[in-house]
Amino acid sequence: MTPADMAVVQRKLAVITEALSLLRPIKDMSLEDYLHKIYERKATERILQTLVNAAIDVNTHLLVGAGLPPPVDYYQSFLDIAEKLGVLDRDLALRLAPSAGLRNRLVHEYDTLDDAIVHASLREVLDLYPQYVEAVLRYLARTGS
Repeated sequence: MTPADMAVVQRKLAVITEALSLLRPIKDMSLEDYLHKIYERKATERILQTLVNAAIDVNTHLLVGAGLPPPVDYYQSFLDIAEKLGVLDRDLALRLAPSAGLRNRLVHEYDTLDDAIVHASLREVLDLYPQYVEAVLRYLARTGS
């Protein structure tokens, strides 16, 4: 991986870390409060979209930086970094990959978005993505990238 690629990956990991920090106060909000607080709801959607986009970018940079082709889709990007690079264990990759679908719903089906599903996804995102960041950092340290 080039130094420029490494800088991009580090910047994207910082985006994920910041997004996690911004989402933590919202995870304890009841669904009823979440549904009534439009600014928090819209901010949550945007932060989640930004977080998953950053992870997908990291996945793609890691794959391409290792001389592999880019993933065929966003979901597959999580599986590819597990199977082809050993960045994630398979279980974590399988748990993270559906967040690509959440990202797609946030981007493409904004008017039909189920706020309860978004709210429910917060706890899982806050559980899984710190593990993702740690795994990527371990991979970078292991490969000397």
